[in-house]
Amino acid sequence: MGISTKLDKLHAEARQNRWLRYFTIFIRIALAFGFATAGMVKIVGERFASGLSVNHPMGHYLEALHHTGYYYTFIGIGQVLAAILLLIPRTVLLGAILYFPIILNICILSYAVRFEGSIITSPLMVLADLYLLCWNYDKLKHILPFNNATIPVDVPKQKTLSNKFPLKFFLAVFATFVILLLLVRFGFDVMPRNSFKDCNAQFKGTNRTKAGYNFCDCIHNNGQPLDKCLDDYKKAPDDMPNASTP
Repeated sequence: MGISTKLDKLHAEARQNRWLRYFTIFIRIALAFGFATAGMVKIVGERFASGLSVNHPMGHYLEALHHTGYYYTFIGIGQVLAAILLLIPRTVLLGAILYFPIILNICILSYAVRFEGSIITSPLMVLADLYLLCWNYDKLKHILPFNNATIPVDVPKQKTLSNKFPLKFFLAVFATFVILLLLVRFGFDVMPRNSFKDCNAQFKGTNRTKAGYNFCDCIHNNGQPLDKCLDDYKKAPDDMPNASTP
């Protein structure tokens, strides 16, 4: 049995499950809502995450992006268009394809600047969009480098759906969410956070309060690049005994 035939059968079994269909509808609505709200902000010309300081690494990017004129509007139109396509059953695949490069770019950007506002949601949205692409594998497979299946597999109609709860699948979804939380919590030694106060709070009770204060000052008050502030932080010595925060 070729890989294409195996994937056809796996896809057909998934499409037979009522719970996975409900989950797919939820994913479509959630992704559409995320892009529709973010896209409309850009279309009306408002700065995204307006409460974020310009000195923050993400703030630098968003401020510059806001001043790109119709390019900023163009991104918003693309996001809203992708959201609309996801809500229409016949155009879900087209919406998912348009959605993917946009959300992947946001995900990489979020991790590059350690932006808390989307460092968890953006990778989840990437995975959710990949799920929709897999859900529409029967349409997408024709551009994949696999041999065509020798046995046609028809997706059954609604009356043949299985009510068996896909426990393993949803456990995997939950585990993925937990892993992302742990990655964000323990994957970075320091975070710029969204404000000077929140940034400085992460160093309380550690032996890096002075170095941490200087790091937060470097980001939020001086507006220096994240890499430079991180480099200075790593080179700074630990607190001396009985040292207090500036």
